[in-house]
Amino acid sequence: MIHLPIKDLKPGMIATQSIYNKKGEFILTRGVPMTQEQIDQLAAMGLADLSVASSDPKISVIPPADVVEETTRSDAIRKVYDTFHDLEDTGELDPAALTPTAQAILKNALENRENLVQLTDIRLHDNYTFGHSVNVAVLSAILGSLCNVSGDDLVNLIIGALLHDIGKLIIPQEILTKPGQLTEQEFYVIQMHPEAGRLKLRDLSTPSAEILATIAGQHHEHIDGRGYPDHLTGSQIHIFARIVAIADVFDALTSARSYKPAYRPHTAYRIMTKCSPGQFDETLLNLFFDSVAIYPVGTVLKTTMGYAIVKKTELGHTLTPTICVFGDLNGDALKQPYTIDLRKFPPDTIVSALEEMEMVPLLFRMRVNPSKFLQDE
Repeated sequence: MIHLPIKDLKPGMIATQSIYNKKGEFILTRGVPMTQEQIDQLAAMGLADLSVASSDPKISVIPPADVVEETTRSDAIRKVYDTFHDLEDTGELDPAALTPTAQAILKNALENRENLVQLTDIRLHDNYTFGHSVNVAVLSAILGSLCNVSGDDLVNLIIGALLHDIGKLIIPQEILTKPGQLTEQEFYVIQMHPEAGRLKLRDLSTPSAEILATIAGQHHEHIDGRGYPDHLTGSQIHIFARIVAIADVFDALTSARSYKPAYRPHTAYRIMTKCSPGQFDETLLNLFFDSVAIYPVGTVLKTTMGYAIVKKTELGHTLTPTICVFGDLNGDALKQPYTIDLRKFPPDTIVSALEEMEMVPLLFRMRVNPSKFLQDE
């Protein structure tokens, strides 16, 4: 897996990320070789780069299956788009209309529970909220099922995740998409959206109104009380809101925004587990990262044995993937690359995941394309 500038894409390369428009329609589908017409369209859209399975179109590597099928995700984005815009146009909201969408997400998540969450889509700035809401719902479905939430409760959790940011409809677009740092006043406005969402959802004529309102109102609360809007602590925060909070932050960190690049999963893992003490429910957080590909297939690593590429990562063992070591510690290509399972090695075997600026010149000097070591998977 490598991020390439759009100008360096070539027909036949396989994208590891999908791109949708704001109505959930595919612009580019992960796992499918791209055409020159699609590349030209990405350039016209102003997209900076794209993650591909290999920089060589002749090396055919299909990304591992995700938890949710692309058609399910696309349909869900379209439904969230329609729901938000119907609310803006009519002032009416019918959460029951999202039940089939939530059930489809849940069905995929349960059927594919052995699959890990992969980075799968790129959201353009004008449709960020819709794709984000769907990803948060997918992640919440997985974590909720791991917590033994079931039946109608799990469906309500997923619907609550789809609607968790409904309060952002009151936030001016120039604040939501501002490329620079927010002023104190602008951040105050942003902090209004959980309460706005709670007020919008609490009076719905549906039995699930209270839990939907609670999720929207509490998803920015922190376990240590430093969140907002009510500075709740620990068990004062509903478990569904604690679940959605984790999903919300992970997806936000791994998505590109107008004011920041997308962080890779291992960086999001470090931020959420090491740099944000007291923010999340630690038991839920550990469960969550057992199901997320912290080092997705195709990630190039520096290890204590040399340079390697991730070949496989499994549920419950996301910090110890199976890797193929193809270079020594001096950065020279090995004549005989070898595959090892990091579950059998010390936990500090992985030194770092290589960023593009470090990886590209290294691989050029080695004269090796590590993607070829993935072809037998």
